[in-house]
Amino acid sequence: MPTGSGNGRRPWRVRTTDEWLEADGLGGFASGTASGVRTRRYHALLLTATTPPTGRVVLVNGFEAWLETAGDVIALSSQAYLPDVVHPDGRDRIAAFDYEPWPRWTFRLPDGGTIEQEILAVHGAAAVVVRWRARGAVPGVLCVRPLLSGRDYHALHRENPGFRFATGRAGDALVWQPYPGIPSIVSRAGGRFADEPVWYRGFRYDAERARGLDFVEDLASPGVLRFDLGAGEAAWLLAAEGHEHTLARDGESPAAAADRLVEAERARRARFASPLDRAADAYVVRRGAGRTLVAGYPWFTDWGRDTFIALRGLCLATDRLALARDVLLEWSGALDAGMLPNRFPDRGDAPEFNSVDAALWYVLVVDELLAAPGAAGVVAADERVRLHATQAAIVDGYARGTRHGIRLDADGLLAAGEPGVQLTWMDAKVGDWVVTPRIGKPVEVQALWLNALGIAGARDARWRAVHARGRAAFVARFWDSERGALHDVVDVDHRPGTVDSAFRPNQILAAGGLPECLLPPAAARRVVDEVERKLWTPLGLRSLAPDEPGYAARYEGGVRERDGAYHQGTVWPWLLGPFVEAWVRARGGGGAAKRTARARFLAPLERHLGAAGLGHVSEIADAAPPHTPRGCPFQAWSVGETLRLALRVLDEGTCAAGRPAAASIAGRVRAERSFG
Repeated sequence: MPTGSGNGRRPWRVRTTDEWLEADGLGGFASGTASGVRTRRYHALLLTATTPPTGRVVLVNGFEAWLETAGDVIALSSQAYLPDVVHPDGRDRIAAFDYEPWPRWTFRLPDGGTIEQEILAVHGAAAVVVRWRARGAVPGVLCVRPLLSGRDYHALHRENPGFRFATGRAGDALVWQPYPGIPSIVSRAGGRFADEPVWYRGFRYDAERARGLDFVEDLASPGVLRFDLGAGEAAWLLAAEGHEHTLARDGESPAAAADRLVEAERARRARFASPLDRAADAYVVRRGAGRTLVAGYPWFTDWGRDTFIALRGLCLATDRLALARDVLLEWSGALDAGMLPNRFPDRGDAPEFNSVDAALWYVLVVDELLAAPGAAGVVAADERVRLHATQAAIVDGYARGTRHGIRLDADGLLAAGEPGVQLTWMDAKVGDWVVTPRIGKPVEVQALWLNALGIAGARDARWRAVHARGRAAFVARFWDSERGALHDVVDVDHRPGTVDSAFRPNQILAAGGLPECLLPPAAARRVVDEVERKLWTPLGLRSLAPDEPGYAARYEGGVRERDGAYHQGTVWPWLLGPFVEAWVRARGGGGAAKRTARARFLAPLERHLGAAGLGHVSEIADAAPPHTPRGCPFQAWSVGETLRLALRVLDEGTCAAGRPAAASIAGRVRAERSFG
């Protein structure tokens, strides 16, 4: 394969598995591969969120592009078709690819000239800009065929008589509406359009096939756009219905509109401190009148647990305090019986309250926001009252008892779980099979609960005795001195005295991975060292040690096989955040430990930014070498924890727990206890 320029700093190979993402800030996005071959049902040029960030619909899946010269047709695109064909040969002409500041390809022509192609999403609108420009002699006429569907983004499209090929016109814009009730597609271009309706059949999506899912699709093309490259660059602008105003101002040509949108986006992106900081912005979307965080692209929307974990890096570490405030206030309105939903479904169904830890993460993150330098100037007095009230309602609700057996037990710890429900972050479920049920008292839930009690106790004295009782019980019940590790669950299935000692990464949250460490220093150091020895990989922590029953070395196969491996060894990059925080604290929190950790643990994640989801961090990876990235290629909490490590935990101006040295969490006494 040809080599490309990568991120502009080092060359890398153009691989079909490398994916790019352009998010619009509403929950819609454009995405594809560096080779131009679409490999997922989610790869699309215009994918819009009709009820941001949900209700996603694929409008324009992609396009075919080619040059017509006096004696030849030169392809500038490639598609994968059944049974095992890639056609035409446009990908073989890619001389370079760069994903900074947005995706840009350079195609080398037979006569030595080149054509550059770029794609960017317009921030704050369901709109995209595609441009081509020739370098060297004018090569001929550029031809572009839109490939349309108008389907739910999880579905696949097949040839059918109901598709509407008709091309409408609104001024100089073309309008297509594939089906009733689907947003229409508005197209502006400097070229000529000819109605030439045709079906393209049998597209093959290899990433879907590898996941054991349906992988074949048919797409419709209403006609061909033709551009004279001799007259200048070709500009094609697309928008979903309701966003067409983005594409034109009075008297503005498509080329001028493209220039305006490109320069505005260039200026916006230049304001971010780093490419990773800018990547973080892709996860910030609207929800109603407020804002939230998308858990990942291309298939996640906003999930409670993911939002609150990711927010620590995406917002707090990057000093986006106003955004953190907006997100937390938006989610506070979803509180019910002490719980926050783990997921808002795509299609307006009732929220799912199947997470024991989401609300506890919320308590922690609110505390970190309000303790952040500058928060007093960002969070108004009434907003602070509302956030404190939500924290208090969560602790009260959990202590009284709420859904799914969540309740305060006599020992000060939190019991949770019932058959058939997956409550912890290890939440894979296939049909009625909950792969890792963890009913009872999971270790990381206790860490979050006791941190939440410490926060609540700083404002309400009645929680202090419960907190002290819970801390004592935690050490007595979870610590296994022979193994130098913590049990994963005690009181398994609510049977007093039983334990599950599977060696998992969850224990790191109790050993220094959260603001309040629950173990004495020597015990915490032993846990950290054992976790490093058994679970650490360059892309994150394994979810189960290799010597444990049920360990899965690779995340592959159909849905049942993949979900069965999801938390049975599969590597999770987000866990490096709490692990490295605990690792540094166990070594005193000084500059030398931070520098060692930065080189040893953070550098491999930074190298990963140039592979898989380009500029981002993947959701998961295989447990066994070479730790192939898997799952969602653009994951919010993976990016967030990478940022939090770089900007807070490993910054030498912060204390051992990764917050500014001058900051207090909820009072000096608790902060000092956290560090000692």
